[in-house]
Amino acid sequence: MGNAEILMLTDADLDQEAKAQPLLLVDFWAEWCGPCKMIAPLLAELAAEYQGRLAVGKLNVDENRQSAARFGIRSIPTLLFLRDGVWVDQIVGAHPKSAIKAKIDQLLST
Repeated sequence: MGNAEILMLTDADLDQEAKAQPLLLVDFWAEWCGPCKMIAPLLAELAAEYQGRLAVGKLNVDENRQSAARFGIRSIPTLLFLRDGVWVDQIVGAHPKSAIKAKIDQLLST
């Protein structure tokens, strides 16, 4: 299992990337956010485990305010799930890997 690339997303390319992926997990985060840093290694592991079925991207809310506003992001970290460019689910806050994995498995099975 190789290292999967984490996409660095911006307001400009979020929609294009979301439409290019079967399922995209977008991590809305900021440099100053402690819980965001806690879940970053988990997301890298999940990106590798689900390579080919799930893409993982990070979007810095301080640098990309349009996307955060558009999706109503009020607290970070927020993990947003997009299927074919459409919002399908989200997880707000730092959760254990098992909880994130359960949500991914649920979304991949529907």
